[in-house]
Order: sequence, then C-alpha cells, then structure tokens
Amino acid sequence: MSSNKWYGWTGTILEVDLTHRTVRKRDLSEAAAHLYLGQAGVNARILYDRTCAALSPYSPEAPLIFGVGPLAATLAPCSGRFSVTFKSPLTGIFGDSNCGGHWGPELKLAGYDHMVIVGKADRPVYLWIDNDRVEIRDARAIWGETTWQTEALIKADIQEPTAQVASIGPAGENLVRFAAIICNQARAAARCGPGAVMGSKNLKAIAVRGDRGVRIADKIAFKDAVDEAVAAILADPLYESAKAYGTLAITGLAQALGFLPTRNFQKSTFEGADKLSGETFLKRYGTKHKGCYNCPIACSRYYQVSEGPYAATRGEGPEYESVTALGAKCGNDDFDAILHANTLCNQLGLDTISSGNTIAWAMECYEKGILNPARLDGIQLCFGNDSAMIAMLDKIAFRKGIGDLLADGPLMAARRIGGGDFVVHSKGLDYPAVDIRGTKGMALSFAVSPRGGDHLKGLSLYEVAPDIYSSDILSQTGIRVTDRYWLRYETKAELMCWHENWHCVVDALGLCKLEGIALKPMLPGHFQRMLSAATGWDLSIKALEQIGERIWNLERLFNVREGLNRKDDLPPRRLLDEPIATGPAKGERLDREKFEAMLSRYYELRGWNPETGRPTKEKLRELGLAQGLSQ
Repeated sequence: MSSNKWYGWTGTILEVDLTHRTVRKRDLSEAAAHLYLGQAGVNARILYDRTCAALSPYSPEAPLIFGVGPLAATLAPCSGRFSVTFKSPLTGIFGDSNCGGHWGPELKLAGYDHMVIVGKADRPVYLWIDNDRVEIRDARAIWGETTWQTEALIKADIQEPTAQVASIGPAGENLVRFAAIICNQARAAARCGPGAVMGSKNLKAIAVRGDRGVRIADKIAFKDAVDEAVAAILADPLYESAKAYGTLAITGLAQALGFLPTRNFQKSTFEGADKLSGETFLKRYGTKHKGCYNCPIACSRYYQVSEGPYAATRGEGPEYESVTALGAKCGNDDFDAILHANTLCNQLGLDTISSGNTIAWAMECYEKGILNPARLDGIQLCFGNDSAMIAMLDKIAFRKGIGDLLADGPLMAARRIGGGDFVVHSKGLDYPAVDIRGTKGMALSFAVSPRGGDHLKGLSLYEVAPDIYSSDILSQTGIRVTDRYWLRYETKAELMCWHENWHCVVDALGLCKLEGIALKPMLPGHFQRMLSAATGWDLSIKALEQIGERIWNLERLFNVREGLNRKDDLPPRRLLDEPIATGPAKGERLDREKFEAMLSRYYELRGWNPETGRPTKEKLRELGLAQGLSQ
C-alpha cells in the first residue's frame, strides 16, 4: 500500500543513524500494521527483529524506537500518546515507556508512524524534524542543561515556539539507569530507563513540528464512533473524580483498601495519607487544570507552592504514582517537598517511581545499618526526612557520591552492598504504588509483565472497584465478582489475560489508559468502531483482541530469548513472605501455593509451557508468530 493510500496510519517510518549522520524514510508494511496495529505493537516487532540476547542496551546498534498509533492525532478522545521501546539498561530485558502530552501527535502530523534511532553521535546532537525536513544539529551548547531549559533553548534555536520537544536532562546524560525522556516539561516516558539509552547515543533532544493532518477513511462514521466514545467517558461513574483529581483520586482508595505502600513496602497504609489526597492538593496548590492532546477530562493540574522552604516551586501533575513514591514510600507527608521533588525529577530527567523506590530502599538500608552517614556525606537518610530525599535526587542525577551507586537502581545497588531481601521488584524493575498482597490479580500481573514490576501492562480497576463495574466485568469477561474480590485468587488469571490483551491494543492504537480499559469508560467496541472507521479496515472485536494477544506474546518471546522463565514470574520475597502489617488488609500475604496455582492457570490460558512459561508452538502458529522469529 503506497503512503498516499493510508488512512489512520501515515505509512512512513523514519530511520536515523547517528554514527553515520544519515536519515532515510521507508514504508511501513501493511502486514506489520495489520498484525501489530502501531505504536507499542510495531515498536516491539522492530525491537525484536533488530536486537539479540548479547546486545547491550548501550550498544550503538541497539535501537531506540518511537511510535504513534493509527488513532493518534485524530479526533479520538485521549489520542495523545506515544511509546518508546528499547532494551532496558535497568533490567536488561524488554523495555518500553508510554507518554502523553502533545509530542506524539506532532510526530504523526509531521508524517511518521515510527522513528528508529541507532548509532552514537561523536558529539552531543539533537534532531529537528519539520515535516519532510530532518536535521541532525549540534547540541554541545545545551548538553548539561535541564529538560526545561533545553526545551526553551531549542525553540529559540529553531525559531518555532510551538514545536514539541522531547529531551533528556543530566540524568540521561549521566546514564542513570532509570532516566526519563521529558516533553511538555512534565510528560515523561520514564519507566525502564529510555533517557539513559538516549544519553548513550549522545542525543539530547528531538524537536518536531508537523502540519500534515491525518487521513480518515470514513469521516462520518468516525465522528459517530468518537461521539459515542466521548459520551461513554462523560457518563462514567468515576468521571467527575478523575476530572477533579486525576490519578490522585487513587490515594484514598489505596488507603481504604489497604494497598498503599509505605516505608519501602514495610506497611500498606500511611498515617499521612490524608495530607497527600487530591482534595488537599486542589485546596493548597492547584492553579488550573490541563489536558493532553484531545482529552475530554483534562486530569492534570498545574501547581504552585506559595510558602515555606519550597516556596516558588511550580510544575504540572503530580500523578498518584509520583506522590506515593516520593511520599508514603519514603515516609514523607510533606506535600510541599513532594511537589518540589516532582519538579526536580522532571527537570533532571528522572523516573519519579524508580527515584522514590531507590531512595526508600536506601532509607531502609540506612535504618538497618547497611548504609552509614559517612558514606552519605553526613546525610541522615531516614524515613520522613524530606530534605535528605531532595539531596539524593541531585546526587543520583549527577552520579555524585552515593548517587553513583543509587543511579543503577536498587537491585544493582543491593548486589554491591546488600539489602537485596527488601528490594521490591520483578525482573529488575521496581514496583509501582500498589501493595499487591492486597490485590491478588495485580500480584499476578506485576509478576508476569514483560518489562518487570509494572502496573500499566495489565492495570485493572475492575479488580479494586468491582462494586462499580460488576455488570461490565460480567458482560466483558463472564466473571461474576465475589465479596472483597480484590483479595480472591479465583478468576484472576482470566481477568488479567483480558486486561493485558486490551492494554496492548490501547497502547498500539495511541490512546490513554485512564479512559481506555484501566478506568473502563471506553470498551472494546469503542476501539473497534473508531479503528474501522478511521482506517477502513473492517475487523471484529475478537480479531482486535487477538492483535493484543499477539503483541503480548511477542514481548514474552523477547524475554524468553534473554533467558527468562517461570522462576522470573514470581513476586518479590518481601511481598511473598511478610504479611501486611497495618490497615484493613492487615495479615494478608501472598500464599505461595495459591499464587503458583494462579500462575499455572494463567500459563494454561495463555497457551504457554507450564514449566518454562514459554509460548508453545501451537500458540505461536495460532497467532501467526511461528515464522520469522529467532528463539
């Protein structure tokens, strides 16, 4: 299919080789689009094909892949996402990050579905993409700058104030293994360390401007499908809460159900939770709301700290994950300090989740005598010390002193100094803000996720809000929820398979998970109708779900090739062996026998070998993955 006949997709992949300073464009194959849709799906296939088990994440040959989906930059609600896919420097396995804002749609409007970057520049550079014109420009003058200053300097250099800029800060330049790529000052592609991969290539930023538009196959049908999806979002029971508080609405839920991780997962409720609520944020700090591209909710907020030691701190956000990582996990209930830390992470280019987890782990090491004040330059790194937390962020980003150790993440640090028993991770990726002892389905999902301890690959509000969504759970999955459903092992393998498949679809289409499957409003029928009208490709809901399953299996195959197997699909020791110490879920733990049974059922549903967790040949043939994949 020639590029001028594509609907939804642009039909073009941009290839950049920084070593040889070459730029070329090639066609996106129709087969790839139909097998993997786009964005995270096609990205995963490119990564699989262009890497091998022996390849270092920092090798010049290792690709850094940006992708947008066929619904990105369209009228589809919440269509402002893009994905970055790479071999993770933090885990050594499959890595990808998802980001909102406006950068992704701009890449699509410039005429590209995907961008593959390889090589390493001989000096710092940035990319300037202006529709067809692509330039590799000198960035030596901005190397060392924060992401905020980088964006301002590049816009001045290209004289395009409305261009979208994705950049790394000092953390990416210094190869912090959980460095982020930041756009719009606060939107982050952060998990798994994409900023470090970008820094290893001497690539400071990517600026893009586009005005091409997106061709739609059936504009009337598409508009009708979009209106239907928006109506579903506006009618959702959680719409008002999401609009008012964004993901900070989760804080109260996590505290009430007893899965709010506190002091490095030693507890599951936080005595200062009320101080970190969405209500507190809006009353004390919120200035106005902001939405990503074409979002009917606008769940993000600008903030300003007006008094105290962190006065004049400003920024956007923060998300529930950031507040918990820099708050409850570190025993810190000072919201002023959390907002200051959130802004610092965005400026320095750090993943807030891994930053908070790493510091929380170091705080426990300090309190247990593994780290002493002398090694910490005299810093009293105890839980609740907000100034110590702030100091650690700077040390990590610049790899100064103890920061050089912590910049490799808690698992690698523990291998050098001890404290491995209380690193809460799977496959090397530290856990987000859910104590999975109180949510058994998420315990399974976090453990089997292809990128490691991760909530976004299979996030299930169906599990923790079954009273609200019981009818949807039944109609979509056939599951009848039981009392205190979040604590049950039964049916969770079925529930998570369904969620994981559809999360893959959402990530391939270019949509946001807050409205797509995670918080329910948009259901599979909405995705199918919008995609069919936009692209002219008529496919069933079942066929669309199978694409999600195909992507999930492809990501699994990547990790199988890296040597991972069933033993890597277990939760961390702390969450298996230690019961919850506080709150409404007190005494809850993950029962090893029941978890193993749940995992076996999951493998059975997935069509994976029960001993190794490897997709069977029959499953690969069913999904069209049997040919052309080295294993």
